[in-house]
Amino acid sequence: MSHTTAAPGTWIRGITIRQPWTTCILAGKDVENRPTAWSWRGWLLLHAGQATERAPLRDPLVATTIRGRALHTRAVIGVARLTDCHQDPAGSVLCSRWAQPDMHHLVLADVQELALPIPWLHGQLGPWRPPQDLVDQVLQQVPGLRP
Repeated sequence: MSHTTAAPGTWIRGITIRQPWTTCILAGKDVENRPTAWSWRGWLLLHAGQATERAPLRDPLVATTIRGRALHTRAVIGVARLTDCHQDPAGSVLCSRWAQPDMHHLVLADVQELALPIPWLHGQLGPWRPPQDLVDQVLQQVPGLRP
């Protein structure tokens, strides 16, 4: 049974992110760096992909941000609202300490961590449409989430 009146593909998307970056978002990372611009604005399911990048674990900013946190993989572990996507002009001050030059910055707000990660083996680099059953599982943990 659906908890929303709108189909999930119309108001929410998923984003797959490698660890430790997904957990960094839950702990305050406010931008996600992508090679191409996104036109989507709205709610995103934060899906921790299968891979964990090892090199960032040695970065002091990343290490202190994720200290004491589990690095779940293959699971939806939170939600966030995508409010903007931009690329900072070459040579300018970056919009966030998490922003990388020459990348498009997905600006995230209203990040909420799920109490229980939801196993999910599917995902992709661009925004993907979650099925209703996955959205319903998220809504059980974040009942106030609405379009």
